[in-house]
Order: sequence, then C-alpha cells, then structure tokens
Amino acid sequence: MRVPARAIRFTHTFGLGGIALVLFGLLVLSGVLMMFSYDPSPERAWQSVASYQEDTLFGGLVRGVHYWSANLLLPVIVLHLLRVFLTGGFHARRRSNWHLGLGIAFFIFLSGFTGYLLPWDQTAYWAITICTEMLGQVPVIGPAIKSAVIGGSEINAATAVNFYALHVVVTPLAMVALLTWHFWLIRTAGGVVLPTARADEEGRYLPFSPDLLHREAVVSAGVVAAVLVLAFVFDAPLGDPANPGISPNPTKAPWYFAGLQELLIHFDALFAVLVMPLCIVAGLIAAPFVCDGSEPAGDWFLTGNGRRVALVAAVTAVVVVPAFIVFSELVVGQGGWMPGAPTVVSNGLIPFAILGIGVAAFGIVVGKIFSPTRNELVQAVFVFFFVAFLVLTMAGVWFRGAGMDLVWPWRS
Repeated sequence: MRVPARAIRFTHTFGLGGIALVLFGLLVLSGVLMMFSYDPSPERAWQSVASYQEDTLFGGLVRGVHYWSANLLLPVIVLHLLRVFLTGGFHARRRSNWHLGLGIAFFIFLSGFTGYLLPWDQTAYWAITICTEMLGQVPVIGPAIKSAVIGGSEINAATAVNFYALHVVVTPLAMVALLTWHFWLIRTAGGVVLPTARADEEGRYLPFSPDLLHREAVVSAGVVAAVLVLAFVFDAPLGDPANPGISPNPTKAPWYFAGLQELLIHFDALFAVLVMPLCIVAGLIAAPFVCDGSEPAGDWFLTGNGRRVALVAAVTAVVVVPAFIVFSELVVGQGGWMPGAPTVVSNGLIPFAILGIGVAAFGIVVGKIFSPTRNELVQAVFVFFFVAFLVLTMAGVWFRGAGMDLVWPWRS
C-alpha cells in the first residue's frame, strides 16, 4: 500500500487521531485493571480507590495512567475535530464521518463525566452535583432528565451503579463501535483530505511501511511515555471521602464543563444549559450542509484569506468575552439586563439577542473588509465560538473563587 507524501505530513494532522486512539487504549487497559478492586457503592467506593492506589503494587501508577489519559483525551479529541473543521475535511463523502466524529466526542465526554464521580471523594461528588443541578434547572424537562441520570432526586447508591455501568460498559462499547465505523469511512473516502502539495511532494507516493507505520509508532511511543511520566510525577488526585452535608466553596463542575457553569452565571438556565448548547450542536451538525463542497479544502484555514479572517475572529472573542464577563458581573449584576422583567427575559432572551446581533454584525463587518467566501465566513464564526467557549472555560477554572466571585488566580 502506498500513500500520498502530503497526506502524512505531520503538520497536516499532528497525529491527533492516532494520539486519541492510543489514549483510548491506555484508558481501557488501565480501567480494566482497576475494575478488579473497585466497589461501586457510596459506602466503599472511596476506600476501594484509596486501597488500590496505596496498597496495590503499581496501583498508583495504573490509576495515574487512567487519570492522565482521560484528561488528555478530552482536549485531543476536540483538537482533532478542530483540525478536521479548519482543513475543510467534512464535505461531500466525508460528511458522514464528521457526524460520526461528533458522536465519538459525545461518548468521550460522557465517559469523562461518568468516571469523574467514581472515586466518590468531595471534589467528585460536588462537581457531579453541580452538573446534575444544571440539568435540573432546565424548565419542564430538566427535573425528569436529572432524576433519570442520577436515579432519584439527589446523588445516591443508584447513581453510583448507573454511572459505573455507563462508564465501564455503555461508553466503551459505543466508542469501539463508532471508532471502527470511523476508520472504515476514512478508508472508503481515500484517507484524510489532502493539503496543497509542496514542490517535493507533487505526485510523490510513499510506502505505508516504513514511512507511515514508523511515524505512527514513534508518535504512539511518545504518547505512552508522556502519560507514564505524568503518572509517575503527578499522582491522580483523591480528596477526602464525599460528605453530602458539607459542600466546598467554591463548588465547581469538572474543568471540561466549567464553560457551561460560567454561562449559567450570566444567562438564565434555559439558555445556558439548553438553548445555547443546542444551537452550537445544531451548527456543528449543519456545517457540512451549509458549506460549499466545491471550495478549496485541505490546507489549514482553507486559504490565506481564511487564515486572516479566522485570526480576526479569535482576537475578537479574546477581547469581547472577558469584557462581557466583567460587564455582566460588575454592571448588570443580579438584576439582569432588564430589572423587573422575568429572569428568562432579563438574563436569557435579551443577552441572547445581543449575542446574535453581535455575531451578525461581526459577519457583516468581516464581509465588507475581507470579502470571505461562504466557507471562510462559516469557519470564522466557528473559530469565534470555539475561542469564546475556551475563554469561558478558563474563567470558570482559574478566575472564580469563593462564592463563584471573580478573583485573580493567585488570590483564589
């Protein structure tokens, strides 16, 4: 088998798909080893984890590998999706694989969410409590969804069993099935979307072995080594046993949901937990249908003009989102954007409308200045929302202190 030289250029994909696969393999292997001693009950879960980490030979290392693999897999899969989007690798025959990739990402985040509770320590218990409370705040359907997820009105023994079953059975099987389908679709599509060939790559094909195989082996070995080093140097955290009667201050969601928690501070629950996430998901699903498959694809940011427009979008998000957070916190406050109006209006509809008008204005201004193609404009909007959510996540993780007040990280 021979592959185009430009297809295996490292800077085209950065090996993100292969890295994600290796991390998933490490997760499965370390998870299976920990299953032999884990007890999924509120009374014994924490002790079983503590005993495994402290008393079992290499137990701390195995748990560290599991912890770091999980925390690396989440950003890697997001970066992989980002790479596919920014190189236009989701058009025409690759459309189904894009949607499949979104499904894989969903199950990866579900795996992280369900696994977060299993140590049953204070941090995990209250982080999951925050997440399920966010679900419960969605009008009409929220309480029913929350009850189904945790098996009651609050976290209990049924929650432990539900999360354990989802974590060790449902999500791994779903991911194996989807990954198999994913790789099959890549093969039937002829591999990754190809970038513009450099002079030394034009018409050049290389054998799968050793050129591609050896590169993948080196990257895989590097990933395994990095995870092992992290597991050796930094122990997987395990706090005090969960105490439902004492909540830490601040109580934060897992870092990968910190952006949603930050949204909930500024928007009504209906918009923060339901409307806005659904709009983002709908946009990601619709992107292949909105974009023009006949436009250039393969290169990062599509074209030089696409790169400039994306940079403007990123800078705009970096400036606008922190300004919005500070303005909402210090000026708007608890009264909302229209004091006296229902919360869904003052903290939901009005700021959501302002956001929509702002994005529309951004598109008009960018269109006038840069004359982007449809795909370049869609890409710019995607970059804006990606960077915006990244800033929200950073604000939630590092700039929220006691009472979820804004603080400088070194003072929290």
